Amino acid sequence: MTIEQFESWSLVLGIGGLILFMLFIVWDLAKSSKAGRFGTFILFLALALGLAGFLIKTILVEVINP
Repeated sequence: MTIEQFESWSLVLGIGGLILFMLFIVWDLAKSSKAGRFGTFILFLALALGLAGFLIKTILVEVINP
């Protein structure tokens, strides 16, 4: 395994782990604050929009800089 392959896998696993951890934090926040269904939906929607922005930025950078 080359250094580039290791860095690529580490990046994917690290960001994936952080996303899962953020999902857990938002779920725990919604549960502990008794947000209800609508409040929990809004919390997860905000997290999803942030993740979508990150993915869109990554895709745009790859398209612009081939």
